[in-house]
Amino acid sequence: MTVLTKKELEKREAQNLASYAVLSSKSQGRQFPETEDLTRTVFQRDRDRIIHSKSFRRLSGKTQVFVATYGDHFHDRLSHTLEVAQVARDLARNLRLNEDLCEVVALAHDLGHTPFGHAGEQALNKIMQDFGLEFEHNEQSRRIVETLEKQFPNFDGLNLSYEVTQGLIKHQTFYDQDGKEIAGKTLEAQVVDIADEIVYLSHDLDDGLRSELFKMEDLNKIIIWRDAEKEVVKKYKTKMDDDILRRRIVSNVMSIMISDVLNKTVENLKKYKIRTLKDVLNQPKNIVEFNAKLKKKLLQLRDFLWNRMYKSAEVKKYSVRGQKIIEKLFWQMYKKPSLLPRRFCDRIKHGEPKEVVVKDYVAGCTDVYAENLLKNN
Repeated sequence: MTVLTKKELEKREAQNLASYAVLSSKSQGRQFPETEDLTRTVFQRDRDRIIHSKSFRRLSGKTQVFVATYGDHFHDRLSHTLEVAQVARDLARNLRLNEDLCEVVALAHDLGHTPFGHAGEQALNKIMQDFGLEFEHNEQSRRIVETLEKQFPNFDGLNLSYEVTQGLIKHQTFYDQDGKEIAGKTLEAQVVDIADEIVYLSHDLDDGLRSELFKMEDLNKIIIWRDAEKEVVKKYKTKMDDDILRRRIVSNVMSIMISDVLNKTVENLKKYKIRTLKDVLNQPKNIVEFNAKLKKKLLQLRDFLWNRMYKSAEVKKYSVRGQKIIEKLFWQMYKKPSLLPRRFCDRIKHGEPKEVVVKDYVAGCTDVYAENLLKNN
């Protein structure tokens, strides 16, 4: 048995991936030149850098929708990220795209999220507007991998490949980037975008039911839920415990979305005559998408989750609390920057705007750390 080299892995990609996939061997490289690894492709190396970063580890302490104190089995930002990576890899494998590129973009896509979920992001964005700036988690993810992570002696950031950085910059879900579709994305980047939607719709359903913000009977009018339930009943032909039934239906909702994406994407590849990567980048519309019929069903589901979960009194209570913590912590650090760790104080001393340094620090905190920091200072 011999060890597979980087060159042999790249050769396998060239043989097995579709003509419009991104090949590791064709990467546009890194901002700062580095000696190539002997056994890992460029994207495999990027993935390892993300996983070993401090920002990635902190995702386990950041809220998705429900804060950690709500219960042990709700999704946090890390479990969400891992599920997105898994779905993205599955889609990429079926479409003969670059799995490693999909995985690394998925693993990095939420690094820039604040504590306390989207509520925290809204609070920090409101504060930054006082300085004529904005806070947006996709842009912060880019800032983390390009500047804030410190792991190398000769450059800032992780020095990720061009294709990964572009995937982060252009990451977009239904709620991101003001809903404007971003052109010029690789199919791998598009796969991560839609995997993100598939995952959060599925686990928000699961978390909403687990939290008892709504019950399965409340979902009887939601078409995709009814479709999934019919398939589950037909498949198992046995009475199930409610907990198991919930799990199987939620899983099937995810399967319906994945199957639909694969079928619609293959249809679009033929429709737009996609043959090369250049064809993909020149196509103004997303190629990886849901079909129109399923889009309508998902819109109904999003509306339901918005009204029954995201706007619920329970979620709102924790969201408002988290926003207050972020606001107080930011202004506390801004007025007394000596409370910041030394490396952050040094950035201010070297002329970096104080509000930007404090923003970076607060955005990087986990929920519990931010709360304890506020209490102890």
